[in-house]
Amino acid sequence: MGKVSAILVGLLLLCVLGEAVQNVEIYKDPTQPIYIRIKDLMGRMSLAEKIGQMTQLDRSVATPEIMKEFSIGSLLSGGGSVPLPQATAEDWIHMVNDFQNGSLSSRLGIPMIYGIDAVHGHNSVYKATIFPHNVGLGATRDPELVKRIGAATALEVRATGIQYAFAPCIAVCRDPRWGRCYESYSEDPKIVKAMTTIITGLQGEIPTNSRAGMPYVGGKNKVAACAKHFVGDGGTTHGINENNTVIDWKGLMKIHMPAYHPSIGRGVATVMVSYSSWNGKKMHANHQLITGFLKNTLKFKGFVISDWEGIDRITSPPHANYTYSVQAGIHAGIDMVMVPFNHIEFIGILTKLVESKVIPMSRIDDAVSRILRVKFTMGLFENPLADLSLVDQLGSQAHRDLAREAVRKSMVLLKNGETADAPLLPLPKKADRILVAGTHADNLGYQCGGWTITWQGLDGNNHTQGTTILSAISAAIDPSTELVFRENPDAGFVESGNFSYAIVVVGEHPYAESAGDNSNLTIPEPGPSTITNVCGGVKCVVVVISGRPLVIQPYLPSISALVAAWLPGSEGQGVADVLFGDYGFTGKLPRTWFKTVEQLPMNFDDAYYDPLFPFGFGLTTEPTAAR
Repeated sequence: MGKVSAILVGLLLLCVLGEAVQNVEIYKDPTQPIYIRIKDLMGRMSLAEKIGQMTQLDRSVATPEIMKEFSIGSLLSGGGSVPLPQATAEDWIHMVNDFQNGSLSSRLGIPMIYGIDAVHGHNSVYKATIFPHNVGLGATRDPELVKRIGAATALEVRATGIQYAFAPCIAVCRDPRWGRCYESYSEDPKIVKAMTTIITGLQGEIPTNSRAGMPYVGGKNKVAACAKHFVGDGGTTHGINENNTVIDWKGLMKIHMPAYHPSIGRGVATVMVSYSSWNGKKMHANHQLITGFLKNTLKFKGFVISDWEGIDRITSPPHANYTYSVQAGIHAGIDMVMVPFNHIEFIGILTKLVESKVIPMSRIDDAVSRILRVKFTMGLFENPLADLSLVDQLGSQAHRDLAREAVRKSMVLLKNGETADAPLLPLPKKADRILVAGTHADNLGYQCGGWTITWQGLDGNNHTQGTTILSAISAAIDPSTELVFRENPDAGFVESGNFSYAIVVVGEHPYAESAGDNSNLTIPEPGPSTITNVCGGVKCVVVVISGRPLVIQPYLPSISALVAAWLPGSEGQGVADVLFGDYGFTGKLPRTWFKTVEQLPMNFDDAYYDPLFPFGFGLTTEPTAAR
């Protein structure tokens, strides 16, 4: 072989070896540092694959073929978007894995992440444990309990093959007229901040050597969490959902921002942007707060996700100028867009904006590297498919026991007899004849509230599994006690009934988001009539099922004892536990209870403060032996 030939062969060998090295898929090697894996994978990705990763679709419009063709980064179930009615854990797993197999068959095999609104347990899923909504958890003042609820929720979400929960809501609700007020732990930012322990429950304990702002999800029993809605969603004018929060920078930092600091410190994987505006500027278009503050000042390294059609609502009417919306939202710092229906339109517009250099490639690379960081961190590349090993966790007895504990700790006793010397509670289990009344006494849907099975919640007992308050009372009393239930008895029936005492359970009907905005906050009929008819004729305890304080002052003189039960969820026994003295009342008001709606907004730190029951109020009782 001549010298020239030898050189040519050598060069050819170098080319072959170089190509072989290049084809070693470093990003698939779990022993490599995450930043190396991200760099390797990003270097292999086309613009189309990168934009696909930034796209989140609802499951109802997705197919495995779409996942493969467009390299879609994420799917979600919107409220009530399920594989089939009363779907089992196995049904969910098969659906999620079908989509995931589509993703894995794409050119680079990047797994998708599946998200769902698990905001008080795995609430969209049939037979899941439904925990109290956040307002009730705020009444417990128990961050350790909330952490355990996060861990239980993570197991139930993973039991269905899902890896991502759009929780917690860390809004600070400053006006109970807001339809999402029950999603807020408190009007006090300190309590909301303390309850970010739920993130540790959902995601796992962040390693001690973790870099500031880095996302952390601890394996197959944990889920990626989502701190939401960034920022100021609980401070809108008149409590109108998605409206404008008018407050200066100092106020924003003091009231609405504090819970984001520990959330990021706990390694929260994602942050969701609020529909609301801050001083007239739509949050989905707010570069100063999303990129400037969240990413650069707070050093958040996970990914920022839009709300449902959130970028569409940058314009009024929504979607009026979608090209502008995409440009403004991506420029602001949103990394993943909850489209959720038309991926062709979103991908096409974003592609053109990048190709025409309106959006720089550096912004796309920032977004995709953040999304990949979360996916690598949570082990999604190593364990992309769910198995059936956790299906028994869905609605398990241990989780129901935990929910029952949360219910009893969330009950707030507002009145107990006319004087402290003559309390009505705890009630005797042994009595001749007792009356249970009210629309909410035997209605599992009502006691769970919105975001339960469907987005807006449901009426009735046939939609999921749980224990109504009536059933719990029946199980708690002595077998010799006669229990009479009438949803709305008239005064004559009550007076002639010879009842030892009555329990009246009334409150709000289920709602979510804007449908819950309410300027009068009255108890809907026949609730007030039931209170008047029953409490006018017999000693009564009124249990209010609601996502917020309601107008109660006019009825207070006739009520012997008053309990704020919030939205307790599926385990009604927790209510009976404290009514009958198996456990004492310990809950404290997470929000101010107003006298009249004309006082609103009214919060504990206001200069003028004249509540019916102040923030932090709550009478206590001691557990009693069976009587």
